[in-house]
Amino acid sequence: MKKPLILITNDDGIFAPGLRKLIEIARQLGNVVVVAPETSQSGMSHAITVRAPLRLRKITEEKNFKEYSCNGTPVDAVKMGEQIIVRGKPDLVLSGINHGSNASVNIIYSGTMAAVLEATIDGISAVGFSILNYSKDADFSAVDEYVKAIIVNVLKNGLPEGICLNVNIPAIKKEDIKGIKVCRQAKGRWKEEFDERIDPHNRDYYWLTGVFQNGDSAPDTDSWALANNYISVVPVHYDFTSHKTIPEVKKWKMKV
Repeated sequence: MKKPLILITNDDGIFAPGLRKLIEIARQLGNVVVVAPETSQSGMSHAITVRAPLRLRKITEEKNFKEYSCNGTPVDAVKMGEQIIVRGKPDLVLSGINHGSNASVNIIYSGTMAAVLEATIDGISAVGFSILNYSKDADFSAVDEYVKAIIVNVLKNGLPEGICLNVNIPAIKKEDIKGIKVCRQAKGRWKEEFDERIDPHNRDYYWLTGVFQNGDSAPDTDSWALANNYISVVPVHYDFTSHKTIPEVKKWKMKV
């Protein structure tokens, strides 16, 4: 049987250990093309590059494997992977493994998940993977079997039109992981503050800081799953429409 073609990207950059782990797993399952940002693009969400030229740099090419870096964002990387390298649609797009959580509201800011949503817009099955450890030395030794199982199931079963998966993995030992829990996104938020400072030239500058607040502790959420040692899998779509609100807004008197 023909092996599936898997396009991989991330937002931590081409040399991130999480990307290396995802490549290692994916190469067991199909032909792999990697197009990833040359530097960290964390927090870039769905940004694209429109005011500067984009460039690709080939890093490796061998049988069933090609790897490129891109000077753009994760979404740029997916677009260039499809249109410049693959010259068509891959069978699957994978993003990650991100260093840090993309659960709950974090998906809004995530370059990792923006890449996945971009693929979904193009009608391609896609999965974003994250581990709850921001360190560049994060331990990925527990993820292999779970990540592989999720990829195999997506390749076998596909995903509904317009749907991708947001997968988050607790940073714990393999023997402590209780399993995989399909759930919804928790209604958390970041309470943000700016650390105000003065530079050596007596000019003001600011560092964004914040604390994540989870006001949704229900057991059907990703935050609950992760706090209780489950891997969370949240089906996600890019359609922002609040369909249930349309009839209510239609009642408004908006004639001018």
